[in-house]
Amino acid sequence: MNRLGKLLLKTLSVSLLSVSLLACSSVQHHKKTAYHTKAKAFATLPDGLAFPEGIARNPSTGDIYVSTFSFAGNNTLLRYDKTGKLLAQIDFAKTPLLGLAFNTVDKKVYICNTGDLVGDKSRIQRVDGDFVTNAKVEDVAAIPHIGAPGSRTVNNPDGSKDTIIFGDNAAAPNAMTFNKAGDLLISDSFQGAVFKIDNAANCKKQCAVTTVIHDSLLATPGFPPFGANGLALNADESKLYIANTGDDRILSLDMATKELNVFAESINGADGLAMDANGYLWAAANQADKIVMFESTGKVHGKLGIPGRVNKDGSHSGLLFPASLVIADGTIYVTNLAIPLTPAKGDEIEEAVSKYTISAVKIPQHK
Repeated sequence: MNRLGKLLLKTLSVSLLSVSLLACSSVQHHKKTAYHTKAKAFATLPDGLAFPEGIARNPSTGDIYVSTFSFAGNNTLLRYDKTGKLLAQIDFAKTPLLGLAFNTVDKKVYICNTGDLVGDKSRIQRVDGDFVTNAKVEDVAAIPHIGAPGSRTVNNPDGSKDTIIFGDNAAAPNAMTFNKAGDLLISDSFQGAVFKIDNAANCKKQCAVTTVIHDSLLATPGFPPFGANGLALNADESKLYIANTGDDRILSLDMATKELNVFAESINGADGLAMDANGYLWAAANQADKIVMFESTGKVHGKLGIPGRVNKDGSHSGLLFPASLVIADGTIYVTNLAIPLTPAKGDEIEEAVSKYTISAVKIPQHK
């Protein structure tokens, strides 16, 4: 493992057996609403596989796809049926995988392959949704190197200002979502950008990649060192929501004007995003071991997740570093990345996990 790999393995935050939905406040203060619900385990990764990160679903079959993110190797794309039975898996060896997205046009699973995270090997790939074990994976496009996003000025309470200057980082495709036109939107956590592949189902190898936005608000000087992450569009696709993990924020991008604004603050490790059928935005807060539910105004409507424990078989009994979400038929499916972040020993429950899980929870009735 190279030096960068070791550093990221120590600091990386990339992402329900018994849970309750508890309303609370982030920065905002408002009337609280509380719900309680029970969740269940959906699937457990095969022995030897760790750190489930990306997730997607085939709406026609109910199949669930999961990717793993590990610098130690054994990175894998897994296909489960709607009951949680493992159907097939594809080995990606030492190249860590992040976000997944299913395209209903070509019936393929799209994959964020980070390569080695130090060069130009980061790329988008795809494979048939009904893939069998070790099926052939197709390259779609390389993620372009576009440089640093520019500096960011921070206004301090005492009237002083700080200037954050970002380095010229490698590409790091992290999360994806499709719009109704079939265009694929891709976040880049290191370069602070969102990219687009037009009509992805009909493009061939080395598809054209354009830049939707490249902005310092999508990079981060924070911990963990991942900026632009989870993506979700609202119902009319006028807004794209973008999680910034290291900044603990969700941003809102006006798709017509490209104006970028802060939507919500203080989400501890904002990671995967998903929009439900009622217009609520759900965000994985990986450092808080919770999922946060937002109204369209950015007000927190509730939080899902209670402390769990490590079971005798090495699995965890609750949300542990939830990374990515997918919602279907009133159920949230969640990958529990469960990755230790600090170099110290014995300070994180993630260190005791040896079996890694995907969880499912029914969305409770809410007003």
